[in-house]
Amino acid sequence: MALKRLAERKGRERRGSERAEARLSMRVEAGATAGAARIVTESQNISASGVYCHASHYLAPLSKVQLTIILPRVPGGPANVQELLKCDGIVVRCEQRASDRNGTPYELACMFTALEPTSRRRLEEFVTWRNLQALRAALSATPGRAVSERNGAARPALKPATTRKPATAAAKTSRPSARGGARSDGRARG
Repeated sequence: MALKRLAERKGRERRGSERAEARLSMRVEAGATAGAARIVTESQNISASGVYCHASHYLAPLSKVQLTIILPRVPGGPANVQELLKCDGIVVRCEQRASDRNGTPYELACMFTALEPTSRRRLEEFVTWRNLQALRAALSATPGRAVSERNGAARPALKPATTRKPATAAAKTSRPSARGGARSDGRARG
């Protein structure tokens, strides 16, 4: 029975919130004591439940952190400027990276613990907008594909319609009707 449940979970997303690839400027502060780690970095991906980034310092899992993330303006959204998102979080994972080229040898995942409902909604709007942008970019990069306006499903692009030359009035009146009824000039067939 346990193997069956494991097989069902395999390949299925465990996170409850939608996640988006996003490089956002952010700061992670660990602990309130003097000399505590202050990491300035950028996110790799984000959701309404947490953030993943690369870090210059190791932070132990279950450590409490304060996060500050700069959310950009979303077109049509309530805020017309970028917004500072400040909240508390907990380190879920901190692992050493296989290759470190930027002075950030750790992969850091944090879960938000105290996020205001308005901030959560704003973050969800950003994630949805960012994922739509990524989808549009992927579809426009695929030759011969278009998006159906009705349901967003990909379908083959239609070929442009060819235009026909309009028939002249004389050509219309001289053609016999296929049904044998009235001619196009209004006179009855004889």
